[in-house]
Amino acid sequence: MRFSSSSMLRRATPPVYSGTSHASARPRAPPVTPALPPSPGVVQTRPYRRLDIPTDESIAEIAARQHGVVSRAQLLAAGVTRDEIRRRLEAKRLHRRHRAVFAVGHPLLSLHGKYMAAVLACGRHALLSHGDAANLLGLLPVGTGAIHVTTQRTGVRRIQGIATHRTRSLPDDEVTVCEVIPCTTVARTLVDLAGSVSERRLRRALEQALLLRVFDLGATRRALERARGRRGTGVLRDLLAEVQDDPPITRSELERLLLDLLRKAGLPPPVVNGLVEGHEVDFHWPTQRLIVETDGRATHGHALAFHTDRQRDLDLGLAGWHVLRLTWRQVAHAPERVVALLRSRLEAASSRGHRPGRASASRRRS
Repeated sequence: MRFSSSSMLRRATPPVYSGTSHASARPRAPPVTPALPPSPGVVQTRPYRRLDIPTDESIAEIAARQHGVVSRAQLLAAGVTRDEIRRRLEAKRLHRRHRAVFAVGHPLLSLHGKYMAAVLACGRHALLSHGDAANLLGLLPVGTGAIHVTTQRTGVRRIQGIATHRTRSLPDDEVTVCEVIPCTTVARTLVDLAGSVSERRLRRALEQALLLRVFDLGATRRALERARGRRGTGVLRDLLAEVQDDPPITRSELERLLLDLLRKAGLPPPVVNGLVEGHEVDFHWPTQRLIVETDGRATHGHALAFHTDRQRDLDLGLAGWHVLRLTWRQVAHAPERVVALLRSRLEAASSRGHRPGRASASRRRS
């Protein structure tokens, strides 16, 4: 049997059941799927196109660990493409802080966020340093101006708002992390400060390191040795000579030392370890209303003792007592000055005719 091509085509075409005759039937258009509205809270870069939510979560996770900032290198390593970075910048979900560093979500950053952004902008092996490291470590109050960063990299381009310092070496024992921000250690920070701040601010930073118990004499000496010839190292060496650790000495030994000094100088003997206004004091002269406290870092160097001592000084001062604080180093190495100070205070008090008041009765501790 022979079939024409037209008849085969008619057999292969399925009938259209539309309730009309074949002659009046027309092909149907494909169904149109209505576009879905955007999900709440998702910024669209084009009509009804959503950003990749899992990618946003990855970005937010990185930023949460870094005070709200991320670098371009970190985004690329996390699988975010350059087009996705561009789209997020256009959508204001990323805000450019430096050339390749972005704030996530909003452009406002905390001080720690600004520190982290500056370190990321200078690339690998960059550290917060100088006055900004001192602030991060709690040694100095925050300064003004550019953020200081030290790096070993060569050819680091000039970045607005960042003062970049090039160093030949950054040993591991001069590198630390504070508040997730890479920075120089206390020892290296003191060496850097020696060449960039006044002696008064350097002394303040050193004293704060001692108060916070983060000062390491050996590490500071090693950092100084590596920085030999740098500006300010001589000033820091002189300050270190003043804060050598006191030799081990008991309270009774310090008392004996001061009592011997007073006896040789012909000064009146004090009451030792007596009670004044409810406080036990090391030495006091009731008639002259004078108190001497001997301070050593072992018992007076931590934060609680510091505030307790100042509160006690305030109480005694309000009660009309004059409080002097002497260190072991002053008593042992500057006895003439200690004697001169005590003599002047005792003579001045005697000439004013001080007498102990009703509330200032003192007694020897049993």
